[in-house]
Amino acid sequence: MLTFMKKALKRHGSPEAITTDGLRSYKAAMSDCGNADKQEVGCWANNRIENSHLSFRSREGAMLRFRRMKSLQKFVSLHANVHNHFNAEHHLVDRQTYKTRCSAALAE
Repeated sequence: MLTFMKKALKRHGSPEAITTDGLRSYKAAMSDCGNADKQEVGCWANNRIENSHLSFRSREGAMLRFRRMKSLQKFVSLHANVHNHFNAEHHLVDRQTYKTRCSAALAE
């Protein structure tokens, strides 16, 4: 953690506040770098950061089923194209419009 913290501070400069969870390694790294007073730790302070990773977490579970990276990359590239093509956001439109869009996508 200390190596990452040093690289981040060197590249991006010293921030006003650093939000982390309650791990002791964060506290030790912050005190070594001299930023212990800038660390913000709270019950819900880290929620915004953790929620930004949720889309990746769902894909990460599917990745565990593949033995080779090459087969995973083939699947993900195909799946992304198909998902984007057929994702018509049916919760935002009425049923007739959704059916029309799906049939148009299938025809392509």
